[in-house]
Amino acid sequence: MNLDALLRLRLVVARVGELDLARWWNTNGQLGSMGASVLRRGFPRTYRFAQARSVFAVAAHRCRELYNPPGAVTLWSLPAEIEDDFNEAWASWIDQTAAWEPFFADVEACSKDVAHELTRLGLATDEHLDQLARLKRSAEQRAVSVPGEFTGSSNDLTMLALAFARGEDGNPAVPFMSWSGGA
Repeated sequence: MNLDALLRLRLVVARVGELDLARWWNTNGQLGSMGASVLRRGFPRTYRFAQARSVFAVAAHRCRELYNPPGAVTLWSLPAEIEDDFNEAWASWIDQTAAWEPFFADVEACSKDVAHELTRLGLATDEHLDQLARLKRSAEQRAVSVPGEFTGSSNDLTMLALAFARGEDGNPAVPFMSWSGGA
């Protein structure tokens, strides 16, 4: 599992979903330049990761409120082993803040088009966009089923992020995949 890629995917979706862009969760520019300027004062070395942690928590909560199916995973609720590994990776990422700075700066400049942003940042390919074109929102409009069983592959993670593109301004649709380990 490429945890760096997972962090990048989550950062882009988290930024796009903020109130100043797609309005999917209740953070306003936290991952933008405004959030950076506010948190830089209190966390001069780790402010970028403080920004990310707070928006990730809000996005995860909002997605659970909207759609939390049993036996499934979402970008914000992966199997416990993956989430544990992701949380353990924070220390190494914080030790490499300078290396992450260009990506955080790219995230600040995101538009509200998650498909465009994931493609622009090299996280999604034309093949992923072809898969996205076949995905539809659920009948109640709150979710997007990504076909197949979750394996933890980079394709699975990319599609869980990219399928957020089926959401609308102020009306997210939570992408999910089935997972037999979650039943």
